[in-house]
Amino acid sequence: MSDTPAPAHRPPIADTGDAATPLSLCSREPHVPAERLVAEMVPPPRFDSVRFSTYIPDPNQPSQTEAVRVLESFASGLGGAHATGKGTVRRGFLGFGRAKAPKPPAGPRGVYLDGGYGVGKTHLLASLWHATPADPSRKAFGTFVELTNLVGALGFQQTVRTLSEHRLLCIDEFELDDPGDTVLVSTLLGKLVEAGVALAATSNTLPGKLGEGRFAAADFLREIQGLSAHFRALRIDGEDYRHRGLPEAPAPYSDERVTKTAYATEGASLDDFPQLLDHLARVHPSRYGALTDGITAVCLTDVRPVPDQSTALRLVVLADRLYDREVPVLASGLPFDRLFSEEMLKGGYRKKYFRAISRLTALARDAKRLVETAETG
Repeated sequence: MSDTPAPAHRPPIADTGDAATPLSLCSREPHVPAERLVAEMVPPPRFDSVRFSTYIPDPNQPSQTEAVRVLESFASGLGGAHATGKGTVRRGFLGFGRAKAPKPPAGPRGVYLDGGYGVGKTHLLASLWHATPADPSRKAFGTFVELTNLVGALGFQQTVRTLSEHRLLCIDEFELDDPGDTVLVSTLLGKLVEAGVALAATSNTLPGKLGEGRFAAADFLREIQGLSAHFRALRIDGEDYRHRGLPEAPAPYSDERVTKTAYATEGASLDDFPQLLDHLARVHPSRYGALTDGITAVCLTDVRPVPDQSTALRLVVLADRLYDREVPVLASGLPFDRLFSEEMLKGGYRKKYFRAISRLTALARDAKRLVETAETG
């Protein structure tokens, strides 16, 4: 990868006054050490303060209340330390020097949260992480993509050694659309279950599949092969809370307004959307979190449909990292629900694209206040 930053696109703006020049994602090519990938396997900032007590179940969806009850009980059962045999040595850096973990107790060692978009599965998963009575260094939380990136960075055996000392591993957005990655993670989870690690995972039922019983759960349990006996599937019904009782996502703004807001917002980035898509191809997705370090808002001009599947999948990862970090996204051009073609939305990666649309729409709503502040400032 070249270390030469790509030139940042700067849409013209009249009368910016003394405002600072915005940052640019296109000028960044972060390098992330493996230790950071491990240390950052905690609930993202958006879910720092969530707890079971802050989850508000829909009174019309009893499965949501039941999920809280089951997960609270699951968390309380994870108390205590890993029992170790005589002569055990302490864990060294990234797990070197650890003794073999004890045989795990009988019964399910995992829970799988099965439901549609925006029913609060990530909120519940993060609440489980917070409620589990173990040191934070003994609990890990990450998306399916982050877990595969960790294996890529550390290697399979080192990842097993690193995570085997954990009490709990939470995997958000478990993905079933890549057979190779699914088998890789399935094998990894098998090793961790043998080491006594408890597991929790979420995934999504497609909007068109809602009401078809345990469709997503059946897919999940089949794809993780021999691990199905270790998981209890919890169905969580409901509508997307991001759209429940909220106004429609704001329409895209003009280039001028997006640019003016970027200049008026401290820590905002400003990039041309097509150029940003090109830049993402030069940065490994495991670094997209670092790409947004210190960014308070992302401002994009000329949003248009993504040209191909590879580009679309990279954009999905960026959308996830921005959503995790609660970074508002202000844009001109087309609305976010027109990013992906009909063919993409009906294809094998449709789960990811619907998730990205939902999350970018929520971030677009968050960005509305930035425009109002810039206009009154």
